[in-house]
Amino acid sequence: MTVETQTAGTGAGAATDTDVAVIGYGPVGQVLAILLARHGWRVTVVERWSQPYPMPRAVGFDDEAARILAAAGIGPFLDKFGENSRDYAWRNAAGETLLHMESAEHGHCGWPQATAIYQPGLEATLIDRGTDFPDLRVVRGQEVVELDDRGDLVEVISEDADEQEHTFTARYVVGCDGANSFVRESMESSLTDLGFFYDWLICDVVLREPRDFSPNNLQICDPRRPRTAVSAGPGHRRFEFMRLPGENIEELRRDETLWRMLEMFSVRPDNATLERHAVYTFQARWAGEWRKGRLLIAGDAAHLMPPFAGQGMCSGFRDVANLSWKLDLLLRGLADDSVLDTYTVERRAHVQNAITTSVKLGKVICVTDPVAAADRDAIMLAARNREGTGALPMSTAIPLTEGLLRCAEDGTPLPPAGTLLPQARVAGPDGAGLLDDIVGLGFVLLAADSPADLLDGPRRAFLDALGTRYAQVLPADEESRVPGPGAVVDIEDRYLPYLAEHGATAVLVRPDFTVFGAAHGPEALGALVDDLARRLGAPVPAAH
Repeated sequence: MTVETQTAGTGAGAATDTDVAVIGYGPVGQVLAILLARHGWRVTVVERWSQPYPMPRAVGFDDEAARILAAAGIGPFLDKFGENSRDYAWRNAAGETLLHMESAEHGHCGWPQATAIYQPGLEATLIDRGTDFPDLRVVRGQEVVELDDRGDLVEVISEDADEQEHTFTARYVVGCDGANSFVRESMESSLTDLGFFYDWLICDVVLREPRDFSPNNLQICDPRRPRTAVSAGPGHRRFEFMRLPGENIEELRRDETLWRMLEMFSVRPDNATLERHAVYTFQARWAGEWRKGRLLIAGDAAHLMPPFAGQGMCSGFRDVANLSWKLDLLLRGLADDSVLDTYTVERRAHVQNAITTSVKLGKVICVTDPVAAADRDAIMLAARNREGTGALPMSTAIPLTEGLLRCAEDGTPLPPAGTLLPQARVAGPDGAGLLDDIVGLGFVLLAADSPADLLDGPRRAFLDALGTRYAQVLPADEESRVPGPGAVVDIEDRYLPYLAEHGATAVLVRPDFTVFGAAHGPEALGALVDDLARRLGAPVPAAH
């Protein structure tokens, strides 16, 4: 496919061939392209491989990631390639359960708390969704070899398999081009590496007959061979085996070795088909700078983490959910260029927590010394006897402590700013469903009173320009009442108690579902809206 030259879109800036160039078209690049294209922006994707990668890599995501995927428009299709992960257990070499956790059917964000997925199915669905947008163009079989940030635009030069160069211009470039990111190298971004390196043999299989695994996801903390068995989406399973000290990688890759390992889970050539196998080196690192001028990075280009917390792909989805709305406002002329600096500040803090959590879990799992393993087992068994079975933690995504938020004079966020707004079912004029589906996406103002009574004209006009959705929350006991336009019934009794808990009559939520801030009464809400305008670099609405 060739890139067609067009005139520039809405907003200030030099005329370019496209508004945003996305380099790399894995799941993170796919979601970013969709989130931008649904706002009407011209998006050009350059992907070095001529065909999508046909094998699974990631095997799961959490409920926040599911919420982001739903925002990208594929919510109705998640069950085609995903299933509730159900439960997750750690056992020692003797088969004793060290830890057991259940995945809630409805997590904080309204979707299953953990979903096991078949990645090729996810990617096929996202790629198909991308075809809904005529201004989203995907150029496959070309590798970006040069980026020239000229201040008002970026010149992108790619090279095809015949070494022929292709050139186009973009207003911004986002590198979703993986661990060896060319965009990151072009930015000369620093890297923090925690020095956590372990080799694991990854085996993906398709079982020839249905089989129930209990627990559905299992980590065996055996010093003789730490190993893992998890769901990889409907009909698929993943098995992982740690390479032991001194063990030859080539020996580990041999078919005889693979099937000997899989026999530990009663998986054999007569009851399973080996889809793929590979030896991966788990790493833990993050980039220092995620933005330089008009160049940005997301996903594996910005961070790598061991899989033990299941947050690698989830973190990439959070990256682009954070970045896409900021780029949208900037391209529309509704935010200052400095809004992109908050992207690094906000996402890097989240990722550092996810990576350090993954490393801590890995250090517990990857124990090959029998004495150290026995000590670990004793501590974990004692803790389980005290605490019993637990639920999965909500997420490794800690609340934001800085960035584009309503803050106190000392710079700390004013609760609930920086936290994720929960998603529950509400009833609107046309029926019931999850909040995002009923109220809509973008900035959201939820209030116990009519927003029209809380906002003056200029502030309402400012929020309207941002594309804000408004909803007055009615009590759950009014479920039989059909709400009028701009109102929802709190049928699960989540939002009015939420407002009361924070002493607020209204909460203003960002497009990435993060709370910007809360307010009690019209005067405080006016100040909240003014603060958002200031932080975006937009003119503060003139109050009547």
